[in-house]
Amino acid sequence: MTRFFVKLHLNQIATISAGYPFRGKIPEYPEGNLAVVQMKDTSSEFGVDWMGCVRSEATGKKAPDWLQTGDILVAARGNQNYAVLVDTRHAPLPAVAAPHFYVVRPQSDALIPEFLAWQLNQQPCQRYFELHAEGTLTKSIRRQVLEEALIGLPSLAEQQTILAMARTLQEERQLMQRLQHNSEQMMHAIATRLLEPSDADAS
Repeated sequence: MTRFFVKLHLNQIATISAGYPFRGKIPEYPEGNLAVVQMKDTSSEFGVDWMGCVRSEATGKKAPDWLQTGDILVAARGNQNYAVLVDTRHAPLPAVAAPHFYVVRPQSDALIPEFLAWQLNQQPCQRYFELHAEGTLTKSIRRQVLEEALIGLPSLAEQQTILAMARTLQEERQLMQRLQHNSEQMMHAIATRLLEPSDADAS
């Protein structure tokens, strides 16, 4: 891996905006014309759970800035300011982000959105967010903090290489979790059989 790459502030390679400005609780309408992505619907590992998103309607006169494939949602509040890559191909409706998110939209052809999401979730960026978080009970980061986050930008080929390594690690982690789950189920079954009534007990 080459050591020659560019370091840029996030706002030099992406636009950053707040989520849709719902006032108060997000109104739910079963026949609503848009989907709202909330923190409960997201995972840095699995992306957006579109089927879990509530339906709602735009509350302002201005047309919403719809989420696009390649956008990145960054949690503005909470103990971890995780990033989620957006893929709208499976979204049932046009979608907006809840106010608790920042929407990061890459603006450089030299940047793979998935690579940016990966880097935002890594320890250096997470330490930076933690250092600059504000609040006591509920921590949050200001938009300026996110804008000034440093991003390392290697070549596109190297970004693809890093992503391939990250995907392999994720697959290995998921395999280990499945193996652990299966082993736990087997041990539970053994423990249950040990206490099942036997013919000797019946006599």
